[in-house]
Amino acid sequence: MTLPQDIEAQSFQIITEELGAHPFTAEQFPVVQRVIHASADFELGRSLAFHPAAVSAGMAAIRAGRPLFADVQMVQAGINKARLQPLGGEVRVCIGDTDVAEAAQREGTTRAVMATRKAVQLAPEGVYVIGNAPTALLELLRLIKAGDARPSLIVGVPVGFVSAAESKAELMTLDVPFISNHGRKGGSPVAAAIVNALSIMATPMGR
Repeated sequence: MTLPQDIEAQSFQIITEELGAHPFTAEQFPVVQRVIHASADFELGRSLAFHPAAVSAGMAAIRAGRPLFADVQMVQAGINKARLQPLGGEVRVCIGDTDVAEAAQREGTTRAVMATRKAVQLAPEGVYVIGNAPTALLELLRLIKAGDARPSLIVGVPVGFVSAAESKAELMTLDVPFISNHGRKGGSPVAAAIVNALSIMATPMGR
């Protein structure tokens, strides 16, 4: 009988061998591995982009118990909460809140935008994990430029054909810790995989 940890180890070995030469640092590579493991997409893995301080900032935020805000419930569901909880961390999603829906209707905008505004009000220095909604990432970038948000880390990998690639390109122009990727690919499993990789590195005994 093959144990789950043995299957994962074998998968990671295959990923390392098939990826071959790459530009990622030793600190970044475990994140890349886990993204490829979650997606079976080497092109997506190669498209990842890191702010130089991203991995260390993300681990520090997790160890400090900073709140994480996901753009949608699918991202929240994919994150291993058991590794975050002993450090006081939690994963919140505001997009389903009644006040968010009411504000979006009142202002004629998306719930993703209003959820981002609410999250920033609650924790301007939180960790923001966006895997689905480019509008959430664009609003977060607007709030950063306005001086209202100071994220410890942005995991910005929204997927799609409208504004996904553009929002990520804009994120990469800012001097704020981020993990993102070039192009249209991304998604909730990718965002969750990035956070899980960081939490494993931040809390190795909690794996």
